[in-house]
Amino acid sequence: MTRLTTVARGLITAFAALLAATASTATAQAKTEPKAPKDFVALRSVDPTIIQEMRYVTPHNFVGERIDGYLQPTCILTRPAAQALHKAQRKLLRQGYTLKVYDCYRPQRAVDHFVRWAEDLDDEAMKGEFYPNVDKTRLFADGYIAEKSGHSRGSTLDITLVRLPAKPTRPYDPEEPLVPCFAPKGERFPDNSIDMGTGFDCFDTLSHTLDPRIQGEQRANRLLLKSALEGLGFVNLAEEWWHYTYKPEPYPDTYFDFPVSRKSLTGAH
Repeated sequence: MTRLTTVARGLITAFAALLAATASTATAQAKTEPKAPKDFVALRSVDPTIIQEMRYVTPHNFVGERIDGYLQPTCILTRPAAQALHKAQRKLLRQGYTLKVYDCYRPQRAVDHFVRWAEDLDDEAMKGEFYPNVDKTRLFADGYIAEKSGHSRGSTLDITLVRLPAKPTRPYDPEEPLVPCFAPKGERFPDNSIDMGTGFDCFDTLSHTLDPRIQGEQRANRLLLKSALEGLGFVNLAEEWWHYTYKPEPYPDTYFDFPVSRKSLTGAH
């Protein structure tokens, strides 16, 4: 056997060992991903009629990229929250509306992603749409970003209303010009929801549910959503018209980190 052949065989052996180690690590990581408790459910299994437009699986969000932990565009909630949402949906369907969720359970790793982004003051790629009037240095102080989120407890969701028959929201194009989230509905991104005065995740005081500058049809739409949910145990966050938490929460002090994926609900214990 020549020296060259010996060296080649050695390199091949080393490369094979590296591949095996990599595969073993990937397998170990896949096996160790946390699972959801048994009383977490996919919203679709409780009410398939509620529209799901899971923004953090897409780049159309204030960060501008898919968020860590969002593996599939599926809404996951604690069962009591999902069942209460189903009751609200049945009433709204009779009134000619459907609910639409933007975000539901949010893993802690996603919250950590938000924090890293907020600390990077040079990354303002999505400022023109989501926080045009807010200095990024103020995101923590003004409460737009925090190290913990109620979403990670499983009973909080971001939600809106769509008039029936529901028209699809067109796909987001990352190359299109950014328009402020508080611009008139005909100018900002064409979400298929009814006009709430701002878009979802708009970092601005105009997003406060009862901001006095929001009047007329926009205010009536916010109050329609509020009244439909509050009678069934949901509590609105005053600073965000889209943000609701089901009370009492099954896990008021636990922040979960299992991925947003149907597999997180398979074989959960």
